[in-house]
Amino acid sequence: MPDQNTAQLRLQISGLEEKNGNLTDALIRARKQIIDLQAEVDMINRPPSTIGVLVSAHPLTLEVEVLIGSRRMRLPVAPDLDFTALSPGSLLRIDERQTVAQSLGFPREGTLATVLEVLGNDRVLAASNNGADHILHLAGPLRHGTLRAGDNIMCDPRAGFAYERIVRTDVEDLLTPEVPDVPYSAIGGLDEQIAQVRDAIELPFTHPELFRRYDLRPPRGILLYGPPGSGKTLIAKAVATALSAEHSQKTYFISIKGPELLNKFVGETERHIRAIFTRARALASSDVPVVIFFDEMEALFRTRGTGISSDVETMIVPQLLAEMDGLEAMENVVVIGASNRPDMIDPAVLRPGRLDVRIRIDRPNRRQAHDIFTKYLTPDLPISPELIAVEGSAEAAVELLIERALDRLYVRDSASALFEIRLTNGQFDILYPSDLVSGAMIAGIVERAKKAAIKDSLATGESGLTTAHVLKGVEEEMRESLELASTTTPEEWARTVGLRGGEVANITPIQHD
Repeated sequence: MPDQNTAQLRLQISGLEEKNGNLTDALIRARKQIIDLQAEVDMINRPPSTIGVLVSAHPLTLEVEVLIGSRRMRLPVAPDLDFTALSPGSLLRIDERQTVAQSLGFPREGTLATVLEVLGNDRVLAASNNGADHILHLAGPLRHGTLRAGDNIMCDPRAGFAYERIVRTDVEDLLTPEVPDVPYSAIGGLDEQIAQVRDAIELPFTHPELFRRYDLRPPRGILLYGPPGSGKTLIAKAVATALSAEHSQKTYFISIKGPELLNKFVGETERHIRAIFTRARALASSDVPVVIFFDEMEALFRTRGTGISSDVETMIVPQLLAEMDGLEAMENVVVIGASNRPDMIDPAVLRPGRLDVRIRIDRPNRRQAHDIFTKYLTPDLPISPELIAVEGSAEAAVELLIERALDRLYVRDSASALFEIRLTNGQFDILYPSDLVSGAMIAGIVERAKKAAIKDSLATGESGLTTAHVLKGVEEEMRESLELASTTTPEEWARTVGLRGGEVANITPIQHD
């Protein structure tokens, strides 16, 4: 009997222990839920924090100067916050006790501005898009000496901090300077024009003391004008190369095509122009010559009031004039413009004191064309062995090839006439190949001749340039001109070949049997 009672007691004790365990687990879960609810209540009832911008830190007193809205305050730092990790410009969370409790990093949004000048290691002078200038402190990530004039930055003008350098591909592509390697000797048939350019640009750089002695101001810029393909861009690059030879460092060449700058958004084109000249000033400040080359200048700086759908030039032209007038106090910068239609450029751009020197580059005559051919047809090219055997040397064979091409280009008879054009005044004129010859055309003729020689070499095994290859190149260039005239309007064709589009009323290709 006692054994039976003992067993029942043990069974009851076991049941009570199980219930006690379940009750303990329930109490633990309830306690955890109460703690979680209390945390949520505390979070909901937590007073709001204030966000400020760190201006400066003071390690000796463990305090920081913070900008909160428009107020500057000096606040203590919480003991558990890593004081050494605080950086100027970072966002700080300030608790209800006015203690800096947490660093929130740097802002990722702000106003876009352009650096005008770097002021020491921690400040910049910047201009925002609305035209206002600001002196900004550099936040921690920008204090590495990599910022330069012309860079775009993300900033907060109210806080007075610049936070991040923004790379805008549309502007950077324009501002990437070249270092050209085109000597004057690579340009054929333009000796007179090259001499004028050298007198206008190189003399002030190579003999500045003489200009100061005679109280003579160097020209701010030059305009190269003439038909397409006549060598205007080559001359501009050669200027940069020649200036490099006078300095220990390479000359920078910033090439800008007019249509590249045009932007449909108001103020964007003017901003690009400001950025170009700002970058030029920054590069030139280290005593390195900088050449700013504006190609197709008539597309960008056309006469004000001549716009068809809009008059964007009324804002673009004044911006250029303002920048060019600012060049007076800036050294080592040359502005070169190139245009096929100088009559379309605003007169204010061309007046003395801006583009002081204007040089016309005409189509080459026979002697000049011969000089251009010698730059592309040289004795070191594969020349037909039969032709060399007949002429006696590779030099004589090349001379024969050039003369045969010139005979075809510069003959003026009824068999070589290409077009009959009717002008707006009712007069008629005949155009011959010599009226369309340019340096670019000559380069194209030689290139076509080389391709024909390669094809013949692959087909027959015979190698070397022949007279037939060169004449074939001439005929293909002429045929391309005929096809162009038949597929475009008279004005477009005239502009392409460098004639005044408004003066050409009709073009009729001349058919030969």
